[in-house]
Amino acid sequence: MEAIKTQDNNDMITITLPDGATREYETNTTGMQIAESISKSLAKACAMIAVNDELWDLSRPIDADASIRLIKRDDAESIEFIRHDCAHVLAEAVQELFPDTQVTIGPNIEDGFFYDFARPEPFTTEDLPKIEKKMREIIQRGSKFEREVWNRDDAIKFFEDKGEAYKAELIRDLPADQTITLYRQGDWIDLCRGPHMPSTKQVGTAFKLMKVAGAYWRGDSNNAMLTRIYGTAWHNQDDLDAYLHRLEEAEKRDHRKLGKEMNLFHLQEEAQGSVFWHPKGFTIFNQLEQYVRRRITDGGYVEVKTPQLMHSKFWKTSGHWQKYREDMFVVPDCIQEGQDDAPVEMAKNVDWLALKPMNCPAHVQIFNQGIKSYKDLPIRMAEFGCCHRNEAHGALHGLMRLRQFTQDDAHIFCREDQILSESVEFCQLVKKMYDDLGFQDYYITLETRPEQRVGSDELWDKAEKGLMDAMDEMGLEYKLCPGDGAFYGPKLGYIIRDAIGREWGCATLQLDFNLPERFDATYVAEDGSKQRPVMLHRAVMGSMERFIGIMIENYAGKLPQWLAPTQCVVTPITDEAKEYAQDVHKQLKDAGLRVNIDTRNEKINYKIREHSVGKVPYIFVVGKREAEEGTVAIRTLGSQDQTILPIKDAVMMMNKVCKAPF
Repeated sequence: MEAIKTQDNNDMITITLPDGATREYETNTTGMQIAESISKSLAKACAMIAVNDELWDLSRPIDADASIRLIKRDDAESIEFIRHDCAHVLAEAVQELFPDTQVTIGPNIEDGFFYDFARPEPFTTEDLPKIEKKMREIIQRGSKFEREVWNRDDAIKFFEDKGEAYKAELIRDLPADQTITLYRQGDWIDLCRGPHMPSTKQVGTAFKLMKVAGAYWRGDSNNAMLTRIYGTAWHNQDDLDAYLHRLEEAEKRDHRKLGKEMNLFHLQEEAQGSVFWHPKGFTIFNQLEQYVRRRITDGGYVEVKTPQLMHSKFWKTSGHWQKYREDMFVVPDCIQEGQDDAPVEMAKNVDWLALKPMNCPAHVQIFNQGIKSYKDLPIRMAEFGCCHRNEAHGALHGLMRLRQFTQDDAHIFCREDQILSESVEFCQLVKKMYDDLGFQDYYITLETRPEQRVGSDELWDKAEKGLMDAMDEMGLEYKLCPGDGAFYGPKLGYIIRDAIGREWGCATLQLDFNLPERFDATYVAEDGSKQRPVMLHRAVMGSMERFIGIMIENYAGKLPQWLAPTQCVVTPITDEAKEYAQDVHKQLKDAGLRVNIDTRNEKINYKIREHSVGKVPYIFVVGKREAEEGTVAIRTLGSQDQTILPIKDAVMMMNKVCKAPF
């Protein structure tokens, strides 16, 4: 194919395509021109170009040899561009409709975008349909996104003259060496780093404005309050409809709503980020804990219990103090003699204790008690450890993000030659447990060394190879996530998908050579020398509270029968059947089932509805006829039908369906 000719420029550049093929083009050829030279249909479908792995506008000239990759609008990764451009369209629509409004910042977020606006009167949800209509008009215009490089001072003056004080402030705060770029779409212009798709037309119509909220400028409560408009945008209407359906389902399944309806737990302002478990909710917690305990006991773990409060020296040695100090709850100890009445901040020689945010330093202390031989390893040390982390108020969310939570935590101390077998056993344990709990849809991530870390590159090389070898041994695929490991070691992460497709990070395995070295943990090797053990940090549930929240939402409150806090309710239709109902209740209770009896003077349909809202799996209804025949009428949650069984068969059936795994 002939090289593309560009006006007044005979210098040539070499463009390398994804398949390794190369083509010659004149200097300052654009991505769009390259696409057109390959295929007109490709050019029409393209949204962006990656030049040496950096995303560029298709209209931007390429002035040197480069590897490129053309990205179509329908490609999965283009969703970020669609949302970014949609945020610009939102801002233009707002300023067309409400000219007294200043635009501030508008980034992408998960599943959408937002833009913060400053105006005398905040927006309300009633404004959203009008703004959406204007956005559709702007998209239909198909204005080109045009990149402009500006002088810093000129850009500041431009926005100040327009009354856009927030934009001028943003430019002033940019690094001195940063190129100032503005993007024009028709007559409207905005500060933006880019890149953008060719025109507003590519945004499409599969978007929706979702809600408005207050937000402080730059997240600082000392600054002005702005109005934030949230939106979502997708490749096509089917994707948007599916997303809105997921939101509707998520609202129905919200564990906070169901927790209240089912009388499981509550949270309140006076104990931010801590759970008040009610009897029914704590039944679920205990059943899940007992299940985990059965599995890990069978897996050769020993259970321990370690202190809540520990001296700061442990956290300084581990490195947590230096990295997570602001996220830890600390209390003073050992105020100098004679200063007992002095304020803590005035006292000298104050030692600090910390409520543990994790269990690992404490487990090393147990390992370090006494001499360990190579024959003792591996030691699999488990704890249902209560941990505290000083999460920001705004980050707290029901059971999903707490300040006080319980980990199904364990640390495996092993020899280097045991890394592979222990990692494989952990993966097998996770599979068993997730199968039992109804989560077969998940994938695994391998998260490697972060920029901020402890330990030598040699140790990190060994640790990362150890986890890769385990994945290869089991034939498991994994998604590589460079830089996302813990500061002391790489990790495997299990990302489960729930019934409506949401993803949750739960199980984790972290391979650590660093903490044993920092805490001087040793064992006596076969040749009599002292060697460092390897430490595997692992959890399957992660946070017990969070996993229960995930299960409540996954099952929409209809938990597996073995986990249900009340497995059965017996209720008589009339007073004549009360005595028989009590006998049925006793037989079920004697069989070890969690059963209640409801003898209230209410209509049977009312009682059935109420227990259905409470997600009771089985309701045994008995009347005069059932009493005479020794039977029960069984109603199953979610079904309008009923089954008649002799009481003996009904008890056997309940024992079978409510039996806990393992």
